Amino acid sequence: MRIPRFYHPGPLQSGSDVELADDAVQHIARVLRMRAGESIQLFNGDGVEYDAILAIVEKRRVSARVEKACPSAVESPLQVHIGQSISRGERMDFAVQKATELGMRQLTPLFSERCEVKLNSERQDKRQRHWQQVAVSACEQSGRSRVPEIQPVQNLADWCQSVQADLKLVLHHHTAAPLGQLPPPASVALLIGPEGGLSDAEVELAQANGFQPVALGPRVMRTETAPVAALSILHYLWGDMAGQQTP
Repeated sequence: MRIPRFYHPGPLQSGSDVELADDAVQHIARVLRMRAGESIQLFNGDGVEYDAILAIVEKRRVSARVEKACPSAVESPLQVHIGQSISRGERMDFAVQKATELGMRQLTPLFSERCEVKLNSERQDKRQRHWQQVAVSACEQSGRSRVPEIQPVQNLADWCQSVQADLKLVLHHHTAAPLGQLPPPASVALLIGPEGGLSDAEVELAQANGFQPVALGPRVMRTETAPVAALSILHYLWGDMAGQQTP
């Protein structure tokens, strides 16, 4: 049986006792109905897993004793930073969740010309915190111990001009060169448009800032499907999804 994993937003070290956060308390005590003495795994985003034993399990309080630290081996050597145009409702949640499961390191939500979502500064902060929690939950499920960072919302132009990576790609119907023919990068910046796609001006702006256009086949994908397909291909070529890691 798989040992349940939980995120703990604080320091973890062998021999220490920790009080778990409310989300973990609810899941352990009310959903899983676990008891003191049972095993769990904790992680705090530092790339290490921590074996722990439940010490106290009450309806509103759960504590655990950290037993030992175990280095995690599930992170891909390829670092991918996604610039994702903001989409409505659950589509953005889906994109963040699946991109986390597939190994992305950072995601920046973007306002673009055809983006239909309007957020004031207060709602931007609230949505960023929500998407960060989606990423945390996806890490708990997928076995990752390093939580991807969800960056503050930016304008597409600002992100294109500031993001740094060995290889920059913009999803577009035209491909400059097959990905398999490019030298293996250590990092990739990937620009994904909204439901209505990127405008010609945005594609030109991306190219002016070093982005290469790339297509993922002849079919048009939804904005929340694109990161799933792109990350699968990138990690197959240069990451850890081909059965071996790139040196």
